[in-house]
Amino acid sequence: MMANFNIDSKKKFTYDAIVIGSGASGGWAAKELCDRGLKTLVLERGRQVKHVEDYPTASKAPWEFQHRGTVPLADREGFSNPIFLREETKHWALQDDEQPVVYEKPFRWTRGYHVGGKSLLWARQTQRWSDFDFEGPMRDGFATDWPIRYKDIAPWYDHVEKFAGIAGFNDNLPELPNSIVQPGFELNCLESHFKEVLKKEYGNRWVVGGRCAHLTDPQEIHFQQGRGRCMSQKMCNRGCNFGAYFSSNASTLPWAAKTGNLTLRPNSVVHSIIYDNKSNKAVGVQIIDSISKEMVPYYAKVIFVNGSTINSNAILLNSVSSRFPKGLGNDSGLMGHFIAWHNYRGSANSSFDGFKDKKTEGGNPSNAYIPRFRNLHKQETDFLRGYATGIGGGRGEYSSREGMGDDLRKNLLARKMGPWNISAWMMGETVPTEENHIRLHQDLKDKYGIPQIIFSCDWTENDVKMVQDFRDQMQEMFEKAGYKNIRTADSKSAPGADIHEMGGVRMGKDPKNSILNEWNQVHGCKNVFVSDGACMTSTSTQNPTLTYMAFAARAANHAIDELNKKNL
Repeated sequence: MMANFNIDSKKKFTYDAIVIGSGASGGWAAKELCDRGLKTLVLERGRQVKHVEDYPTASKAPWEFQHRGTVPLADREGFSNPIFLREETKHWALQDDEQPVVYEKPFRWTRGYHVGGKSLLWARQTQRWSDFDFEGPMRDGFATDWPIRYKDIAPWYDHVEKFAGIAGFNDNLPELPNSIVQPGFELNCLESHFKEVLKKEYGNRWVVGGRCAHLTDPQEIHFQQGRGRCMSQKMCNRGCNFGAYFSSNASTLPWAAKTGNLTLRPNSVVHSIIYDNKSNKAVGVQIIDSISKEMVPYYAKVIFVNGSTINSNAILLNSVSSRFPKGLGNDSGLMGHFIAWHNYRGSANSSFDGFKDKKTEGGNPSNAYIPRFRNLHKQETDFLRGYATGIGGGRGEYSSREGMGDDLRKNLLARKMGPWNISAWMMGETVPTEENHIRLHQDLKDKYGIPQIIFSCDWTENDVKMVQDFRDQMQEMFEKAGYKNIRTADSKSAPGADIHEMGGVRMGKDPKNSILNEWNQVHGCKNVFVSDGACMTSTSTQNPTLTYMAFAARAANHAIDELNKKNL
């Protein structure tokens, strides 16, 4: 009788598939799995966030905030990462005691612990990768060769873009493959001027409109999701009541829920993946309920690890067994190594004494963009790889604050147009090295009893040289455009400030120097898939989230096909 009870109890905790993480890639994995009939459990360590109703500041005007956006010092205690510490976004900020970590070297790690993860917080830029990116490690002799090429992922870019909705332009550049786009946000006059100057002066440097995950011309598939057109409010990080930009909360998770196959479990801190030596498969996931602190096992035929790069590494490293004493799938011993990110250290600013009869109007949730042009076709600098550049030009207003009483009031209300200004920021490709890694602490644990993560990541000489080149090139390009008061800078920020950490569970052809195969499967445990940033072999210069989503959709459909063939 007791045995029957145990069997029945286990059935209640058993699903066809488990997805760890509800962010951009986890949401896509869940959507595809549910669409094709698999009963799917999505585990999210953070709290529930329901679309619209859990965006408390989405429609608030500036004067509705008690401190006009500034968070008082007393309310900042326990938050060491300044990001999201505004009254508009403080509900997304993470307290330090939720997950303490050890920084052997400085690193800035931004997390999104709530349903939807960082899909509610991302910059929404969606450039495709090209073979210049997938062939980079092989061509330039670093990391390991990608097991795929652009042709393998191109249909999945199509698949994701149609559903998510991408605003932008197709520029017919081999280094920036065309996307399925809706009308983009046009360049303003200052950005267009810069475009024409670079075209004339260089002939291989292109200022284009950025592609972003915003609906400008919603199609029937988007109306079915309950989403509407972007209103260009530029308050995206609060959460969008219109569902105008892509997020798991507005798009993939509700879609998955409509199938009747989705179970979403927030407040579920994943401890480890359960491996069965007899079947040579992963059979489930151990979670700790963040409220009750109870440890609960869940079981499934296939497991997707989409907890965001660092946590996906940590979960796998903590999943030890007699078969995998160094972490699930870690036969190569390289898990947690080759952590990389994007180099955002370089910036440039200038002004322009012209276009005095023009001004900007409305908000642009995107920005202009210069695709990578360094070392593209051949090696031409003393550093490997290159950088893309974000561009933003605009014209603001100002008013005099002189006088007192009525005079001051009149001056404040008499707003005048200021000069045109333009800014540029780099997004450089860091070259992964084995030395840049994370690992688990042998003694220190967090409040859930899970080993703390140790960060040991640093800039390389290659990164420093790249920043200097960006500054030199922007100085030259701004001068050629006739811009004045040019200033370039190196922020010398800690690694990770870009929020684009990648790697540690990289894809590759050879199990001896990689963790995953071409389908995002763990080499040594084929029913475990990793399709978030952890899977990345290299970083390219494009924003990575679109690629994560395409990988997740591709991997999920492969997993279903393999299940149907009884290969998993």
